[in-house]
Amino acid sequence: MRIVKEAEARRNEILDAADELFGQKGFDGTSTNDILSKVGIARGTLYHHFKSKEDIMDALIERYSSKMLGAAQAIALDTTIPVVERILRAVMAMNISSGNGGESSREIMEHIHRPQNALMHQKIQKIIVNGVPPILTPIVREGIQQGVFNTPYPYESMEMIIIYANTIFDEEMVEMTGEVRMSRILAFIANVERLLGAEVGSLMSVMQAFGGDRGDERGNE
Repeated sequence: MRIVKEAEARRNEILDAADELFGQKGFDGTSTNDILSKVGIARGTLYHHFKSKEDIMDALIERYSSKMLGAAQAIALDTTIPVVERILRAVMAMNISSGNGGESSREIMEHIHRPQNALMHQKIQKIIVNGVPPILTPIVREGIQQGVFNTPYPYESMEMIIIYANTIFDEEMVEMTGEVRMSRILAFIANVERLLGAEVGSLMSVMQAFGGDRGDERGNE
């Protein structure tokens, strides 16, 4: 058991070092020698845990994804937060590309979006599509019980919302000006309200509490 724990600790040391270096120097600018020097290990030790630098990046993505989903889950379980606000907070907690993880998270997202890393991008997309709806669906069901939402398809609705948001707001997938992005955000919120059977304007009012300032521009439904 002690050997297993030591192996896990060493693996995490390597990931921590790579995480910091990727944030400072970028993925391409970081060599395996840089990682070896920072951790103070032999090359054979590194390759015992990871096959390559790409393998390290893959493991970092898994670690970030685990933290991301864990943070969302913690918010989802906090019943002291109103259901509409809880959904928005949970979604925000999962956005590692927003800079919540610092320079390294931005470097990871940039790396994922490179054409040669399509499989890596597909992997994190799969994690989001499969991992997020189960976290948010219980909030929707709670909202249905409270009369805040009204939909016979809580899971399917969240699945549609996540898949759409994860695609249309991915700047690598769709190029948008600031004005177009804001327009799509307003349209997205309006349609989320429809999907969940929420009162018109209920999600918008909570969005404004998070810093939105154009809710008044939304047309009447």
